[in-house]
Amino acid sequence: MQNQSNALPARDDALDGALAPTHSPSPSPSAPPTRAAWLAVLSVAVGSFALVTTEFLPVGLLPAIAAELGVTEGIAGMMVTIPGLVAAFAAILVTVGVGKADRRHVILGLTALLAISNLIVALSHSLPLVLLGRALLGIGVGGFWAIGGALGGRLVPEASATRATAVIFAGISLGTVAGVPAGAVIGEALGWRLAFAAAGAVSVLVFLAQLFLLPKLPTDKATTFAHLPALLRVKKGRLGMLATLLVFIGQFAAYTYVTPFLTQIGGLSAKATSALLLVFGAAGFVGNLIGGWAVARSVRNSLIATGLVMGVSAALLPVLGTNIWGATALIITWGLAFGMMPISVQTWMFRAAPHAMESGGAVFVATAQVSLASGALVGGVAVDHLGVASAMFVGGAFAIAMAAAIAAWAGRDDGPPVKLHAVH
Repeated sequence: MQNQSNALPARDDALDGALAPTHSPSPSPSAPPTRAAWLAVLSVAVGSFALVTTEFLPVGLLPAIAAELGVTEGIAGMMVTIPGLVAAFAAILVTVGVGKADRRHVILGLTALLAISNLIVALSHSLPLVLLGRALLGIGVGGFWAIGGALGGRLVPEASATRATAVIFAGISLGTVAGVPAGAVIGEALGWRLAFAAAGAVSVLVFLAQLFLLPKLPTDKATTFAHLPALLRVKKGRLGMLATLLVFIGQFAAYTYVTPFLTQIGGLSAKATSALLLVFGAAGFVGNLIGGWAVARSVRNSLIATGLVMGVSAALLPVLGTNIWGATALIITWGLAFGMMPISVQTWMFRAAPHAMESGGAVFVATAQVSLASGALVGGVAVDHLGVASAMFVGGAFAIAMAAAIAAWAGRDDGPPVKLHAVH
């Protein structure tokens, strides 16, 4: 994830609680971060990138996986649904279950699950075993999303905590937009099993890097179930959860089945589809930068724009995306909105409850993952009963509904402006 970019709110009064370490002191606030500290941050960030990239790896490989396993593409979409559902529970259960365990050991365990998951999927020849491997991934993803983002302020001095946190979240955001094109390219060249084997090899390297680079991260406090509802007591938090639910369902109802759409409805070859998914990822990278600029001005308007652009571009694919030119234009537009989505949603939630980053983060991650899994499931049902084009309409409708909800119920006041840092 080097030389990539993401943006997160800089440290201000409203965000001090969200980005500061919540359990144990970070290095001296005035001391400059050491090279070892930044390498530790980078190991966590690359781990987050590997986890989220693997989560979305099947999307670009669904036709090949379905054909080899002898199932429909809607059923093969369970490879996205299952880890999403497991991750939703894992975000809460891992956060509470690890108690006061050294966070270094927790991160190493989650990365190890990633390696095991990819090995099982790469070697399995039956759908149940494949889904078992994907379920293990869900534990890793849910646990990492809930815990990993809070480590930035513990690995570097306080003055550099914002940038460290941004680097870690950059891995999550970039993995979201990179997973599908990476799977498509590797799968086209080497086959879908080798795509998962390659992801497994990367995860082993990440585990070794974290083993040598991460310091001990003891904690003297534990999150309990009683802490979890804090986010839901905040009106802005509840609205953010609704927005997360709608936009993630919309995105993954359509995106999970974009590869069969492009090949079956768009008439594109497998090679052209892989190239277009790479373009989607590149557009997502640009959208990530645009999102950072947009949330600095208005998080509300950024969310509305994300939902509208994402929804309209997905819904128009069956109408205007039946040729290479129309499909390319709409995929690029959709990718820009997709890139804006993580930073827009994350910033909204940080502002809603900066005092509850870990407990609130677990609830937010659970909501996002349930929505992701539900989107893949809803899209799969539509594909199997109404055809692959219907998933684009369904996904577009949910994304537009998110924009409408924010426009109707979010106040005009975005709160104090925040300065954004780009991460390079």
